[in-house]
Amino acid sequence: MTTFHLSRAAFDEVERPAVEHGSLKAGLFRYPTGVEAIRLENARGALIVLPYLGQMIWRAAFDGVDLTMKSIFKAPRRVPTIGETYGSFAFHSGLLRNGVPGPTDDHPSHGEMPCAAMDWAGIKAGSDERGDYLRIVGTYEYAMGFGSHYLARPSVTLRAGSARFDMAMEVKNLSAGDPMDLMYMCHVNYAFSEGAEILQQAPFTPDRTVTRTAVPAHVRPNPAYLARVAALANDPAGSRFVRRADGYDPEQVFYLRGLGTDAAGDTRLLMRRPEGDAFFARYNTTDFPKTVRWILAGHDQQVAAFALPSTCEPEGYTAEKRKGNVRSLQAGETARFTVELGHLDAEECRRESERMAG
Repeated sequence: MTTFHLSRAAFDEVERPAVEHGSLKAGLFRYPTGVEAIRLENARGALIVLPYLGQMIWRAAFDGVDLTMKSIFKAPRRVPTIGETYGSFAFHSGLLRNGVPGPTDDHPSHGEMPCAAMDWAGIKAGSDERGDYLRIVGTYEYAMGFGSHYLARPSVTLRAGSARFDMAMEVKNLSAGDPMDLMYMCHVNYAFSEGAEILQQAPFTPDRTVTRTAVPAHVRPNPAYLARVAALANDPAGSRFVRRADGYDPEQVFYLRGLGTDAAGDTRLLMRRPEGDAFFARYNTTDFPKTVRWILAGHDQQVAAFALPSTCEPEGYTAEKRKGNVRSLQAGETARFTVELGHLDAEECRRESERMAG
């Protein structure tokens, strides 16, 4: 495996090739907003990753299909909080705090990691039993006087000839003796696809697909919305198909319980589009004991985040601490998380859905 060390000076407003590895390519450019970006490309499509802005994946498109949510942001912005540049395909939510802050919380929405200024970035080129790959890597050291001290190592891996890719996070508690709180969610913002069907390894029953009935502070409810929430709480089967007319403005949130897994402990979720292809997610339920679903079909933002793997639910630090959902990472301990994401063509979708059915 070969590592290419990057510097901010290598990025320009004109995209320039940086690495070629077999059929894989990586090009560097800078958005007009000043944010550096890497286009990671294979024969089926491309990712745009922001190596110095939380290493979020800004765009994802494969097989001619745009996988990314609709937003008002035409380009990423170098800002301190995710709400000020909320248009990415996926970002790392956490790590010390996560979710929407409650009335007694003082943390930013989704924590400090989404827009973290990365200390170092690079590209690794290698091959293994699955073939050639390019991997974007980076490091971010968080240090707060009289607070936590950790090292985050996110990565994104794209392989030759595949529309699937891995988004990973590794975090090590650098404290000499103190534990740290850990709340992590891989926040994947897939595009809203009218008429798509969600396939999951759990029934659409009130105990397994739980509708969030609490209304967060950023949502302005109306009678129709509250009636829809009540109906879904009683029978969430109405959320199996994604349709704007079914009331996703304001948002709807669900908590999935007891997802089925394969022998390795991995669960799979699909959002099958009417065209027969699908959006895809696979992850280990031991690493991610919680799964959240967030769907919004507004005028300016549209998103079907049908699988948000997480260590906690998104109700803010105080509420999650009360529920026992805040993990403690001991001094010197490292936690690792990997999520496989991407696009399945119609034949790949058929095979995966058969595997899920089992």
